[in-house]
Amino acid sequence: MLLLILLEEEFSRLGQLKPQSVSQIELSIQELMRQIVAERYSLRKLIGGVDPEAQKVAELYPRMEEAMATKCQELIKRLDGIEQKCAIQAAKNNEMAMALFDQSKGLLDFMHNQIKPKNTSAYARSGRFAQAPSSARLLSGRM
Repeated sequence: MLLLILLEEEFSRLGQLKPQSVSQIELSIQELMRQIVAERYSLRKLIGGVDPEAQKVAELYPRMEEAMATKCQELIKRLDGIEQKCAIQAAKNNEMAMALFDQSKGLLDFMHNQIKPKNTSAYARSGRFAQAPSSARLLSGRM
């Protein structure tokens, strides 16, 4: 549930265009994800300790009392629902971040095109104004 709250907060800050606070939330999300992964590995070890052939909690239901199995099923169903909401929110956050990136990139490209000299022969390699030959010239040379 904390992950969902953090993802929603990240989306809110993306909408408010606060990049510094978005990066702070992103670090919290990454740390929470590390903790969740560690907890899942720990849970798998516990399951393996109860039944070496079992891979999931659902495979332990036959060994549990009916009340305990029902309670575990409810908790796992709730966790799955929250996990799906987190996945949806993460996809929304990704779309928002990519849209903001594309918008910023487009604006920067536009500004660079406006600043860039239209006449490409305006500057010499040294960075100074190029000495453009005047249109009136005398042609000299050998024949």
